[in-house]
Amino acid sequence: MEIILKEDVIGLGYKHDIVNVKSGYGRNYLIPQGKGVIASESAKKMLAEELKQKAKKLEKIKNDAQAVADKLANVALTIEAKVSAQGTIYGSVNNVMIADELSKLGFDIDRKLITIKDVKTIGEHKAIVRLHKEVSVVIPVTVISDAPIAEPAPVVEAAPAIEEPAIEEEEIAEEEEA
Repeated sequence: MEIILKEDVIGLGYKHDIVNVKSGYGRNYLIPQGKGVIASESAKKMLAEELKQKAKKLEKIKNDAQAVADKLANVALTIEAKVSAQGTIYGSVNNVMIADELSKLGFDIDRKLITIKDVKTIGEHKAIVRLHKEVSVVIPVTVISDAPIAEPAPVVEAAPAIEEPAIEEEEIAEEEEA
């Protein structure tokens, strides 16, 4: 089933895209929610006319997204997280945390535009910010521990044991008889 999207749908497409979806998804979710319409011939003609009129506006939106992307290209985030003794994070670092860190730096980015794989360990990771269907930025994210990780105690070698002279069982038996 062909659908013309009326708004951006994460994982499917952007506004004014014509996408193929399963019939149930289109009829039961996209159309009732107002996120899309059936792509009939008349709807496609209306879309083409609307896109001609909005071409300049779309170019401005793309340029604005590119300007934000250029500013974000120099950004590297460091996020502190609670970490276990083995170096794994309690919970995970997600797109909400990254959006909060970006807002602290002055970037108002919607959390839905940020994609990051499950981050459950400290170290270097990458987040993708999709600002426009043609503009995306990869942001390096460093996850660090909020408290120093306790290093394992150094192995202390035991002092050599003093060897006692071995007493043979025969001597013990003789002593008991006496």
